[in-house]
Amino acid sequence: MKYTAAFRIWHWLNAIVVLGLVGTVLLRKGFLSYRTNSEIIMTKLTDMGVDIFKEDAVAIAKAIRAPMWEWHLILGYALAFLVVYRIALLFFDKSQKEPFSTLNIHKKGVKALHYILYGALLFMTISGFALYLKEALELTEAMAKSIKETHELVYNYFLFFIPLHIAGVVVADIREEHGMISSMINGRETTKEV
Repeated sequence: MKYTAAFRIWHWLNAIVVLGLVGTVLLRKGFLSYRTNSEIIMTKLTDMGVDIFKEDAVAIAKAIRAPMWEWHLILGYALAFLVVYRIALLFFDKSQKEPFSTLNIHKKGVKALHYILYGALLFMTISGFALYLKEALELTEAMAKSIKETHELVYNYFLFFIPLHIAGVVVADIREEHGMISSMINGRETTKEV
């Protein structure tokens, strides 16, 4: 298979943006968790002889992670652009058109996972902006909560897809589609093992 420059640009930009978005969430739940950091702030200030209310420590911890959420939003705009770009590629990039019926079972599974990925990207873009614009959209608290829970649930797909995709590409490159990885970089045709 040969990948066009337009598809390769989308692929690598999408990889950077998705990894960035996943990274901001992992930071939020890990190093920048306001619950953990507010406890650290309270403990350290108490050790220094400064008393602080828990609410104030939480406010400080949330302020520390605020720039990370600015990056999440910027990357969200980039993802929205890339979703539109990918939709355009579906119509204009004919190099990716292999009839589904002609594929073997493995290729059908891979293609299905990619379609799920595209659906997940579209959903995450729409739901993310719905949450960001919840006041302008006049979403009820219950609706916003439901969207947020589903947004967080779909996020888990990316935690599985990313390592599965990387491992699958490496295995395919080694076993049957030699040059697949370099083809995604330089655009040359892959060679199939017979």
